[in-house]
Amino acid sequence: MTDTVYTLAELARLLDLKCVGEQDLRIFGLAALAKAGEGELSFLANAKYQKELAVTSASAVIVKPDMLGFCNGAALVSDDPYLSFAKASQLFKVQLHKSSEVHSSAVIAETAQLGDNISISANVVIGDNVVIGDDAVIGAGCVIGDNSRIGDKGLLHSNVTIYHDVIIGASVVLHGGTVVGSDGFGFAPNKGCWEKIEQLGGVTIGDHVEIGANTVVDRGALNDTSIGNHVIIDNLVQIAHNVVIGDGTAIAGCTAVAGSAKIGKNCTIAGGVGVVGHISLVDGTHVTAHTLVTKSITRPGSYSSGTPMQETKQWHKSAVRFTQLNKMAKSLSGLLRRSDGKK
Repeated sequence: MTDTVYTLAELARLLDLKCVGEQDLRIFGLAALAKAGEGELSFLANAKYQKELAVTSASAVIVKPDMLGFCNGAALVSDDPYLSFAKASQLFKVQLHKSSEVHSSAVIAETAQLGDNISISANVVIGDNVVIGDDAVIGAGCVIGDNSRIGDKGLLHSNVTIYHDVIIGASVVLHGGTVVGSDGFGFAPNKGCWEKIEQLGGVTIGDHVEIGANTVVDRGALNDTSIGNHVIIDNLVQIAHNVVIGDGTAIAGCTAVAGSAKIGKNCTIAGGVGVVGHISLVDGTHVTAHTLVTKSITRPGSYSSGTPMQETKQWHKSAVRFTQLNKMAKSLSGLLRRSDGKK
């Protein structure tokens, strides 16, 4: 809950939408159609929820022009209600940190350079030659290693760890527990043991990137691991060393991208996907949930693997049949050859 209140007319102006109904309505928050009450703004982005539109208690609803006639109250008219809702949510964002404060318990190296209007919370550690831009917010317990850079308006939530030599652009949000710049998984076999390959690269992250909680982005072995502009990465994602992710790509939770894989621009990678190392995904690739990507994708489109859910008993039967497919294919091929010979 915030203390922010807008009139419907003010919201229409800020969101660049047409206002229909009582313009002086006071709106203090957002809510789903089924749960919204007086003073709250909701939205309809999916026609299957149209029935809720007729009975909602929301003071106003964001709707497409063709849904306006089904509203029982005030409305904001949008060609893309979901996008308008996203923008409205930013207006009601809860501000968790005060600006221009450096907590007395923070440990900041003398060589660090801090921009204007910075907020640094308790128990933060900032290393040598770190540069932090203007209007940045560093949450409690964060650690920023030597020679790293955080751009203007960066937001690090509590307990984010940035290793040394990490470059992060402007307006980047990193959620709690995320680690950027840890060692990649590089080892060489040596007579039954493992010889560590020191990870000498860094990590470069572009502007307007958001990375979820407890995600890890490993540093490069030689070159930097690279994440482009406007990339969004969910919670619990593993980005291995030397991975390259293009601008505007979205990666959902529990995905793992192996070393030196290259993911193009404007791709969507759904939850639980595995991408093997040293392959490339072309711009505009869409990978559905739990897919294992084992080779490069050279044509834009949607790609899937894995098997849909079945009852366990039926799945066991299907699993047995998977192992018989090669034998069945050979038998079918033999039958076709014999059939052709009789013609």
